[in-house]
Amino acid sequence: MRGRQIRPARVLQSVQEELKRTVMGDTKTYKPPWLNIVASVPPSETLIRPIPTQHVEFSGSKKIKKPRNIYRPQKIVYLEDTLRTAFYKDHPWELARPRIILESDGKDHQHCDWSKGVRQPGIALTGESVVQRQLYLMENEKMSQSKAYDMARHEFYKLRQAEEVERRVALEEARHVGAYFGKTRGEVGMMLEDHEFENWKIWAGKETALRQALQDSEIETFDADEDMPPEAEAELDEARP
Repeated sequence: MRGRQIRPARVLQSVQEELKRTVMGDTKTYKPPWLNIVASVPPSETLIRPIPTQHVEFSGSKKIKKPRNIYRPQKIVYLEDTLRTAFYKDHPWELARPRIILESDGKDHQHCDWSKGVRQPGIALTGESVVQRQLYLMENEKMSQSKAYDMARHEFYKLRQAEEVERRVALEEARHVGAYFGKTRGEVGMMLEDHEFENWKIWAGKETALRQALQDSEIETFDADEDMPPEAEAELDEARP
């Protein structure tokens, strides 16, 4: 069928007319649940596909280029993404630290004042603190990206160092009063690795002995075939199928 198809756009009007004529029975009982929604937000009848919003600024170049993917939505990239990628590339082990992704009231960002430093009350020290502090320095202090990164990174190092000192002091104090701590994760990992290595040595010894036995048996069979007299070889050939 050729021509413009407008039947889908007339669904609302058709159902409303049928309800007025009580063709579908009682209106209160058979009224479709989507009727009010479609009436308030009617479907578009235009056949022209609109171009999505362009998030990339025009470079100002006068060189004419052939447009590509004009109907594909562009990627929304924020400055924080670039800063976050750079930080975790230099500090990959920060991703291994456990984090609690939970907000008390959903407005934790309103309680932060990044002008006072990386440490914020009630918020754990993470790489995100460095990113937000660097972003504040770049936007408000007009620092370059590298200078702001160095400043926020050095503040982060001092706080991490203080946390490590506090942890070691607390550990020594606890051991001094009789506390006992089990093996660390590294020690447990090394113990499991040593256990598997010992099992592998036993398996490798058995496999080596088995291969050596097969090799010795093949050599003995070859030597026996060479020492066999011609009459025995002829009888053996006749007995073979």
